[in-house]
Amino acid sequence: MDDAHPLVREVYPDLVDELVRLLEAAGERWLAVAARDLRLVAACECGDGYCQSLRTSEHPPGAPYGPGHRNVVLAPGEGDLILDVVDEEIVYVEILDRPAMPRRDRPGS
Repeated sequence: MDDAHPLVREVYPDLVDELVRLLEAAGERWLAVAARDLRLVAACECGDGYCQSLRTSEHPPGAPYGPGHRNVVLAPGEGDLILDVVDEEIVYVEILDRPAMPRRDRPGS
């Protein structure tokens, strides 16, 4: 992945802090380390008001992930955080039913 995609920690630092904390609590140490370097490839385009999910890897929307895929369901205090992981790489972060996340990489956010 090139540097064309911003680091999620620069755009949504609170989200990354929460992911790291929840992954460590779930015993997913490797994913907790990897979460710090996730890149924001694209926001979900489903249009549902409750969804703020993020693609963190190039992958055609709607295509199956195939072998090596697993979900990591985290236990946040509010809403749902579910990670799609392929071969121990976080490729998608499902963010559902949570307060709006302001972008920190844009003036006025």
